[in-house]
Amino acid sequence: MRIMLLGAPGVGKGTQAKKIQEKFPIPQISTGEILRAAVKNQTELGKQAKVIMEKGELVPDDLIVGLVRERLQEEDCKKGFILDGFPRTIPQAEALDVLLQELNMKLNAVIDIDVDYEKIIARLTNRRLCPSCGADYNLLNNPPNPDNTCKKCGETVIQRDDDKEGTIRNRLEVYEKQTRPLKDFYAEKGMLKVVNGDQGVDDVFGKIVKILGD
Repeated sequence: MRIMLLGAPGVGKGTQAKKIQEKFPIPQISTGEILRAAVKNQTELGKQAKVIMEKGELVPDDLIVGLVRERLQEEDCKKGFILDGFPRTIPQAEALDVLLQELNMKLNAVIDIDVDYEKIIARLTNRRLCPSCGADYNLLNNPPNPDNTCKKCGETVIQRDDDKEGTIRNRLEVYEKQTRPLKDFYAEKGMLKVVNGDQGVDDVFGKIVKILGD
Protein backbone atom coordinates (compact mmCIF):
# COMPACT_ATOMS: atom_id res chain seq x y z
CA MET A 1 0.00 0.00 0.00
CA ARG A 2 1.75 3.15 -1.25
CA ILE A 3 -0.01 6.36 -0.25
CA MET A 4 0.63 10.07 -0.75
CA LEU A 5 -1.03 12.67 1.49
CA LEU A 6 -1.55 16.18 0.15
CA GLY A 7 -3.00 19.26 1.80
CA ALA A 8 -2.12 22.73 3.04
CA PRO A 9 -0.24 23.32 6.30
CA GLY A 10 -2.57 22.73 9.23
CA VAL A 11 -5.06 20.34 7.62
CA GLY A 12 -3.89 17.42 9.78
CA LYS A 13 -1.74 15.35 7.40
CA GLY A 14 0.65 14.32 10.16
CA THR A 15 -2.18 13.24 12.47
CA GLN A 16 -3.80 11.16 9.72
CA ALA A 17 -0.47 9.63 8.69
CA LYS A 18 0.05 8.39 12.26
CA LYS A 19 -3.46 6.87 12.33
CA ILE A 20 -2.82 5.14 8.99
CA GLN A 21 0.44 3.80 10.45
CA GLU A 22 -1.46 2.37 13.41
CA LYS A 23 -3.90 0.52 11.15
CA PHE A 24 -1.47 -0.58 8.42
CA PRO A 25 2.17 -1.59 9.16
CA ILE A 26 3.77 0.91 6.78
CA PRO A 27 6.13 3.82 7.58
CA GLN A 28 5.37 7.52 7.34
CA ILE A 29 8.01 9.21 5.20
CA SER A 30 8.66 12.95 5.26
CA THR A 31 11.61 14.84 3.80
CA GLY A 32 12.37 16.24 7.25
CA GLU A 33 12.59 12.75 8.74
CA ILE A 34 14.73 11.53 5.83
CA LEU A 35 17.12 14.48 6.08
CA ARG A 36 17.57 14.13 9.84
CA ALA A 37 18.20 10.38 9.55
CA ALA A 38 20.67 10.76 6.67
CA VAL A 39 22.63 13.47 8.49
CA LYS A 40 22.63 11.47 11.74
CA ASN A 41 23.77 8.28 9.98
CA GLN A 42 26.38 10.23 7.99
CA THR A 43 25.42 8.71 4.66
CA GLU A 44 27.09 10.21 1.60
CA LEU A 45 23.94 12.13 0.69
CA GLY A 46 23.45 13.06 4.34
CA LYS A 47 26.91 14.65 4.45
CA GLN A 48 26.12 16.68 1.34
CA ALA A 49 22.79 17.79 2.80
CA LYS A 50 24.40 18.80 6.10
CA VAL A 51 26.86 21.15 4.37
CA ILE A 52 24.00 22.81 2.46
CA MET A 53 21.73 23.15 5.51
CA GLU A 54 24.55 24.57 7.65
CA LYS A 55 24.84 27.38 5.10
CA GLY A 56 21.13 28.06 5.57
CA GLU A 57 20.36 27.06 1.98
CA LEU A 58 17.53 24.87 0.65
CA VAL A 59 18.45 21.28 -0.17
CA PRO A 60 18.16 20.93 -4.00
CA ASP A 61 15.61 18.62 -5.60
CA ASP A 62 18.13 16.13 -6.96
CA LEU A 63 19.53 15.56 -3.47
CA ILE A 64 16.05 15.25 -1.91
CA VAL A 65 15.01 12.74 -4.59
CA GLY A 66 18.23 10.79 -3.98
CA LEU A 67 17.42 10.59 -0.28
CA VAL A 68 13.86 9.47 -1.05
CA ARG A 69 15.28 6.78 -3.38
CA GLU A 70 17.44 5.43 -0.56
CA ARG A 71 14.54 5.50 1.92
CA LEU A 72 12.06 3.70 -0.34
CA GLN A 73 14.51 0.83 -0.76
CA GLU A 74 14.77 0.16 2.97
CA GLU A 75 13.27 -3.03 4.37
CA ASP A 76 10.29 -1.43 6.14
CA CYS A 77 9.00 0.02 2.84
CA LYS A 78 8.52 -3.37 1.20
CA LYS A 79 4.85 -3.50 2.24
CA GLY A 80 4.27 0.16 1.39
CA PHE A 81 4.72 3.68 2.72
CA ILE A 82 3.00 7.01 3.36
CA LEU A 83 4.54 10.04 1.65
CA ASP A 84 3.82 13.10 3.80
CA GLY A 85 5.13 16.47 2.58
CA PHE A 86 6.85 15.11 -0.52
CA PRO A 87 6.61 16.02 -3.32
CA ARG A 88 6.14 19.77 -2.74
CA THR A 89 6.43 20.94 -6.34
CA ILE A 90 5.61 19.74 -9.87
CA PRO A 91 9.32 19.10 -10.68
CA GLN A 92 9.59 16.94 -7.55
CA ALA A 93 6.43 15.06 -8.56
CA GLU A 94 7.83 14.43 -12.05
CA ALA A 95 11.10 13.19 -10.52
CA LEU A 96 9.11 10.92 -8.19
CA ASP A 97 7.29 9.43 -11.20
CA VAL A 98 10.64 8.52 -12.76
CA LEU A 99 11.97 7.16 -9.47
CA LEU A 100 8.94 4.94 -8.86
CA GLN A 101 9.18 3.54 -12.39
CA GLU A 102 12.85 2.72 -11.82
CA LEU A 103 12.01 0.98 -8.54
CA ASN A 104 9.06 -0.84 -10.14
CA MET A 105 6.66 0.77 -7.66
CA LYS A 106 3.28 2.43 -8.15
CA LEU A 107 1.26 4.76 -5.95
CA ASN A 108 -2.06 3.24 -4.89
CA ALA A 109 -3.67 6.45 -3.66
CA VAL A 110 -3.10 10.21 -3.63
CA ILE A 111 -5.33 11.70 -0.93
CA ASP A 112 -5.83 15.44 -0.58
CA ILE A 113 -7.15 16.62 2.80
CA ASP A 114 -9.02 19.78 1.91
CA VAL A 115 -9.79 22.61 4.36
CA ASP A 116 -10.70 26.22 3.54
CA TYR A 117 -7.75 28.57 4.13
CA GLU A 118 -9.64 30.83 6.54
CA LYS A 119 -10.61 27.80 8.62
CA ILE A 120 -6.97 26.69 8.66
CA ILE A 121 -5.96 30.14 9.92
CA ALA A 122 -8.61 29.99 12.65
CA ARG A 123 -7.51 26.48 13.60
CA LEU A 124 -3.80 27.30 13.80
CA THR A 125 -3.97 30.76 15.40
CA ASN A 126 -5.92 29.22 18.28
CA ARG A 127 -3.25 26.61 19.01
CA ARG A 128 -1.38 26.91 22.30
CA LEU A 129 1.57 24.98 23.70
CA CYS A 130 2.85 24.38 27.22
CA PRO A 131 6.56 25.28 27.15
CA SER A 132 7.19 23.11 30.20
CA CYS A 133 5.57 19.72 29.53
CA GLY A 134 4.74 20.06 25.81
CA ALA A 135 0.97 19.64 26.17
CA ASP A 136 -1.03 20.88 23.14
CA TYR A 137 -4.18 22.96 23.41
CA ASN A 138 -6.60 24.72 21.10
CA LEU A 139 -8.76 27.60 22.29
CA LEU A 140 -11.62 26.40 20.06
CA ASN A 141 -12.05 22.80 21.15
CA ASN A 142 -9.41 21.89 23.73
CA PRO A 143 -8.68 25.03 25.81
CA PRO A 144 -6.19 25.29 28.69
CA ASN A 145 -7.35 26.42 32.15
CA PRO A 146 -9.38 29.67 32.25
CA ASP A 147 -6.28 31.53 33.49
CA ASN A 148 -4.33 30.36 30.41
CA THR A 149 -2.31 27.77 32.31
CA CYS A 150 -1.60 24.12 31.45
CA LYS A 151 -4.02 21.55 32.86
CA LYS A 152 -1.17 19.10 33.41
CA CYS A 153 1.58 21.16 35.05
CA GLY A 154 0.20 24.66 35.66
CA GLU A 155 2.70 26.50 33.44
CA THR A 156 1.39 29.46 31.40
CA VAL A 157 0.75 28.29 27.82
CA ILE A 158 2.15 30.16 24.82
CA GLN A 159 1.46 30.73 21.14
CA ARG A 160 4.33 29.61 18.91
CA ASP A 161 5.65 32.08 16.33
CA ASP A 162 4.70 29.50 13.64
CA ASP A 163 1.06 29.82 14.75
CA LYS A 164 0.80 33.59 14.40
CA GLU A 165 -1.49 34.80 11.62
CA GLY A 166 1.16 36.56 9.50
CA THR A 167 3.38 33.48 9.47
CA ILE A 168 0.48 31.18 8.59
CA ARG A 169 -0.68 33.40 5.72
CA ASN A 170 2.87 33.42 4.32
CA ARG A 171 3.03 29.61 4.50
CA LEU A 172 -0.33 29.34 2.74
CA GLU A 173 0.83 31.71 -0.01
CA VAL A 174 3.89 29.52 -0.62
CA TYR A 175 1.67 26.42 -0.62
CA GLU A 176 -0.76 28.01 -3.11
CA LYS A 177 2.05 28.81 -5.56
CA GLN A 178 4.27 25.75 -5.18
CA THR A 179 2.29 22.78 -3.88
CA ARG A 180 -1.41 23.24 -4.66
CA PRO A 181 -0.76 22.61 -8.41
CA LEU A 182 -0.04 19.00 -7.44
CA LYS A 183 -3.79 18.51 -7.06
CA ASP A 184 -4.29 19.13 -10.79
CA PHE A 185 -1.16 17.07 -11.60
CA TYR A 186 -2.56 13.96 -9.91
CA ALA A 187 -6.18 14.65 -10.86
CA GLU A 188 -5.15 14.55 -14.54
CA LYS A 189 -3.65 11.11 -13.88
CA GLY A 190 -6.97 9.99 -12.35
CA MET A 191 -5.28 9.31 -9.00
CA LEU A 192 -6.55 12.13 -6.78
CA LYS A 193 -9.09 11.52 -4.02
CA VAL A 194 -10.27 14.53 -1.99
CA VAL A 195 -11.37 14.26 1.65
CA ASN A 196 -13.12 17.08 3.52
CA GLY A 197 -10.71 17.84 6.37
CA ASP A 198 -13.13 20.17 8.17
CA GLN A 199 -14.44 17.30 10.32
CA GLY A 200 -13.36 15.45 13.42
CA VAL A 201 -10.09 13.52 13.22
CA ASP A 202 -11.86 10.14 13.35
CA ASP A 203 -14.36 11.19 10.66
CA VAL A 204 -11.54 12.21 8.32
CA PHE A 205 -9.74 8.96 9.04
CA GLY A 206 -12.89 6.95 8.30
CA LYS A 207 -13.10 8.57 4.85
CA ILE A 208 -9.43 7.79 4.19
CA VAL A 209 -9.83 4.15 5.23
CA LYS A 210 -12.81 3.84 2.89
CA ILE A 211 -10.71 5.18 0.01
CA LEU A 212 -7.89 2.75 0.82
CA GLY A 213 -10.38 -0.10 1.05
CA ASP A 214 -11.83 0.78 -2.34
